[in-house]
Amino acid sequence: MTITQPTTFDTTALVRAIEARDADAVVALYAGDAVLSIVDRDHPPSTPRTLTGASEIDHYYRELCGRNIEHRVSGLVSDGETVAFQQDCRYPEGGRVVCLTVARLRDGRIHSQTLVQAWDD
Repeated sequence: MTITQPTTFDTTALVRAIEARDADAVVALYAGDAVLSIVDRDHPPSTPRTLTGASEIDHYYRELCGRNIEHRVSGLVSDGETVAFQQDCRYPEGGRVVCLTVARLRDGRIHSQTLVQAWDD
């Protein structure tokens, strides 16, 4: 009889990758067929921006991590099936963005995620 250990999600790696703006490390935490839905002032809940698959998610994080923005993660909770956290971002000139995320996990990777963000105008 073979016993398999459940794959766990590395929340420490997630925080480290986001705060270091390390696109490679962030994208490595997603399943190849993951879906990322983004809700904000330009993409309301009825028509969110939806990124599907590794290529679209990779492009998004490369662009985001390439910006000169400070990122801080707080309030992270995970039960092994879901992870949720707040991400506070600050531009050098002082503008701020707040992102709230809930992600569902599969085999130790993010499989689906909803991100809601609001920023200073």
